[in-house]
Amino acid sequence: MAETTAAACCQNPMDIHSMHTRTCGELRRENIGEEVTLTGWVWRRRDHGGLIFCDLRDRDGITQCTFDPEHAAGTAFHTAETMRSEWAILVHGTVIARDEETVNPKLATGEIEVLADRVEVLGRSKTPPFQIEDGIETSEDTRLRYRYLDLRRPEMMAAMRLRSDFTFAIREAFHKRAFMEVETPALFKSTPEGARDFIVPSRMNEGEFYALPQSPQLLKQLLMVGGVERYYQVAKCFRDEDLRADRQPEFTQVDVEMSFVDQDDVMGMMEDVMKDAFAAVGVDLPTPLRRISYWDAMDTYGTDKPDTRYGMELHDVTEIFANSKFKLFAGAAAKDGQYVKALNAKGAGTWPRAQIDKLADVAAGFGAKGLAWIAFREDGSVNSPIVKFFSDDEMAALRSEMDVEPGDLVMFAVADRKSADEILGGMRCHMADALGVERPGHDFLWVVDFPLFHWDEDGKRYAAEHQPFTQPVVEDLDKLESDPLAVGSYTYDFVMDGFEAGGGGIRIHDPEVQMRVLKLLGFTEERAREQFGFLMEALEFGAPPMGGCALGLDRVCMLLAGKDSIRDVMAFPKTSSGADLMSGAPSAVSGRQLKEAGIRLL
Repeated sequence: MAETTAAACCQNPMDIHSMHTRTCGELRRENIGEEVTLTGWVWRRRDHGGLIFCDLRDRDGITQCTFDPEHAAGTAFHTAETMRSEWAILVHGTVIARDEETVNPKLATGEIEVLADRVEVLGRSKTPPFQIEDGIETSEDTRLRYRYLDLRRPEMMAAMRLRSDFTFAIREAFHKRAFMEVETPALFKSTPEGARDFIVPSRMNEGEFYALPQSPQLLKQLLMVGGVERYYQVAKCFRDEDLRADRQPEFTQVDVEMSFVDQDDVMGMMEDVMKDAFAAVGVDLPTPLRRISYWDAMDTYGTDKPDTRYGMELHDVTEIFANSKFKLFAGAAAKDGQYVKALNAKGAGTWPRAQIDKLADVAAGFGAKGLAWIAFREDGSVNSPIVKFFSDDEMAALRSEMDVEPGDLVMFAVADRKSADEILGGMRCHMADALGVERPGHDFLWVVDFPLFHWDEDGKRYAAEHQPFTQPVVEDLDKLESDPLAVGSYTYDFVMDGFEAGGGGIRIHDPEVQMRVLKLLGFTEERAREQFGFLMEALEFGAPPMGGCALGLDRVCMLLAGKDSIRDVMAFPKTSSGADLMSGAPSAVSGRQLKEAGIRLL
């Protein structure tokens, strides 16, 4: 008997040891006549003289409660007269049907209301600094200062629910595929992996520091050496870097690693897992996903994380202007490694000249030294400071290549291949926003075949395109020292809606190859052993071929929720300056704490 009762209780876990019997979002017409107890916050209170109506809100939804002075001796009514917005209350009453003319089709509970016979005030509230409702015009700083109130808003609660459901589905998908969840330490060794580390002083080892992990990268490789074979973790990561809408100093990634696999094995597994997880939140992920090579993505869209839901593709028009009288274009065509590339922003050719001229400043932000353009007006005329240099044949070839129609604006970039791609790739995104180009649904793909290195112009050295532990393409190993920029890698990025939502690669499991790569990145053997000695030694004990992926949980949830910032899918985010306005962090610490940690401020 006890076993049966326990099983029945578990069918509705919200009822276990709870002050309420129902939530504010679940009552329907079929519940009419049922006695219920609800708890939540007073959202709106309306006093109609003879009746008081209260919209009661909890994390599940809203239910209208009615207080009648002639019902239950008026005790509930008299309490309701004192209630105000955002008071926490408990309401007991009977579910009744609303009058036909008062049915609210916008609410899931809009056909019923609760006729209250008892109400208990659980917590009074000051007047909130902003309305607890969706679509508020309140500064983000104010919302973050009172984040505990902001979370009560239905759209924020929906985002938190979506994140919870998606994270649970990810865990479930990995678990049923025999992956083991392993927690890795938050206090680890400082290793150079791209961004700055957050460092933590060790009181017991004065003058020495831990680092908060930028990712569990090295640790998951050690797990593979340790025989775990299929690992995942919903991991907290920390990077001390400049912030923007889709970056935070602390963030969460779904970290994955597998042994005895190749690139297709990892990508195939990730597709299967993501398909299950996306389906759990109502999104279809069509598999197998498209694959676009790195240079195809760059040359076509100007970025290695393209949004392919709209066109506006880049075109190489170098040959068209090889013999042009316009020296800038002809000079690029004659010079090895220089390109003339073009982008057609359909509709922008109708813009006034002053508005078009301002685009040069936008292009400068993407690295351009100027912006050449041609506006094809709707009346058939052509407006441009450079068109006088072009022959009829050149203009005809340009119109054909760029599919020019009246109202189009063709923009040009002259630079080396990658720079020209990045300039026009930035302009492509800017113009899509400026023109209000629709991007319906979601866009999923893999970008593959990244180079192993790129040249860091600022540091005058080679830098890892992904990270220093990526396996070079086997056929390119003999080029490592002779032509590093020609070496490919086994890497792949998961791109969603024009964002890098995840990425990974096959790892180096040969210690000799690992040392060669580190030397190209500027490490001496001594420094490599100092920084990565534990990994290098582990690779000498029969390390298996391994590869993995990391999915940016915050970023994916942001896109699923249709938000513009990952702050809107994080419970307690930081501002763009890394501050927590609610708690006041970061803040000063006492002299005693500094002394105990062996730290002296300058």
